[in-house]
Amino acid sequence: MTTFDERENAFENKYAHDEEIKFKAEARANKLLGLWAAGLMGKTGDAAEDYAKEVVISDFEEAGHEDVYRKVSGDLGSAADEVTIRAKMAECRREAKQQIMDEI
Repeated sequence: MTTFDERENAFENKYAHDEEIKFKAEARANKLLGLWAAGLMGKTGDAAEDYAKEVVISDFEEAGHEDVYRKVSGDLGSAADEVTIRAKMAECRREAKQQIMDEI
């Protein structure tokens, strides 16, 4: 194997690792958001966990975070406004990223 091939493999491995970390952080952020929203809706225990899973799954509808926002916003109704939900989404992304980095 040449030095170029080794560098290429190392780059590909790093990219795959970085994408895996990014995916885990996004999924965790969505779960945290789902648990927060579940609390606002009065859900606890298994019902809250199930709702958080629904929020995680909603992220697979399209690229970006709008699908998650629509899900949570629609479910919360008047319990939280757009500014509150988007602020919580940002907070959850930061928290999830920190949690993942702490685990590495």
